[in-house]
Amino acid sequence: MSRFTSIRLALPLLVCVLAPCPSMAQQSPDLSTNVDQAEDLWNFEDEDDDLWNFEDDEEDIETWGNLLQDQAPDLLLFAGFASLTMVSFLRKSVWLKYITLVAAVSYMGFQKSQLISVTNIYSLLTGNMPVFRYSMAWYLFFGFTVVTTVLWGRLYCGRVCAFGALTQLMDRVVPPQFRVEVPLWLEERAGKIKYGLLAATLLYFLATADIPAYRYVEPFWMFTRRGSTAMWTGLAVLLIATVFVRNLYCRFLCPVGAALGLLSKLTVFRIKRWSECSTCKLCEKTCEWGAIRGPEIVMTECVRCDDCERLYADTTKCPHWLILARTKLRQARAALSSS
Repeated sequence: MSRFTSIRLALPLLVCVLAPCPSMAQQSPDLSTNVDQAEDLWNFEDEDDDLWNFEDDEEDIETWGNLLQDQAPDLLLFAGFASLTMVSFLRKSVWLKYITLVAAVSYMGFQKSQLISVTNIYSLLTGNMPVFRYSMAWYLFFGFTVVTTVLWGRLYCGRVCAFGALTQLMDRVVPPQFRVEVPLWLEERAGKIKYGLLAATLLYFLATADIPAYRYVEPFWMFTRRGSTAMWTGLAVLLIATVFVRNLYCRFLCPVGAALGLLSKLTVFRIKRWSECSTCKLCEKTCEWGAIRGPEIVMTECVRCDDCERLYADTTKCPHWLILARTKLRQARAALSSS
């Protein structure tokens, strides 16, 4: 029975009850008339008609089209940033590289506050990942990081990470005389600290599930501009130390860098080396990350900053091209003298 049918049957009874009694009124109304009027009032042609014309509540049906439409701005913005990153990397352009670093700090850092964190590594290990249909932009970001690391190495650390981009920009404005060059023996030992922090942090998460503790291992929270006095003090000390030791956190302390360093052992497209690299120290002295040690490029430390690759391509500086040019010159002179 519909609600209007129930009201229709109950209304005549209500009229009967509320109708004035003969003893309390001078003139007694005709009860049958009141009932007939009430019947006429509710005599609809269609009992299902809505008297008040209320709109039926319709529950929105969740579709992939709706989800894509809602997340399209984030997807397109990250796709644009990823395209800029790849163009700057593949073209080995200095000015495009710094445009990418500025975009990383402003967009990935302060606007999105989206960086790969040790908490994401923990979620991956425990299978507690975000729901895909609500986090498509994050999965695009995460997939881009993994794929580029497997193909080229720690490209994420060198161009996408907002904190790494910030320290690289700092390095360009800090006077060179402030820098302290870390000895090779110390570089090799200090580079292992981040692997210890990665293992210790993941074990702590597994034992306590105290995920917010990541803020004391990673400074990435700074882009949210929310932190305790102790956290801001620690960040200030870290940034001051970075003035003297370039890319200090990324090289020695970052657990995410350690994880991506392990993944970069699978790197497909490695940096080409010439036979002259076994004796030449030009690129080793130029590398800001301590990733070149003699003829070897340590892929776990290399962030594909382009510096050495641009030197390889410079025919006026790289000994490989200079030796080839001298060899050709000697051959040409020998040909002339023999003729």
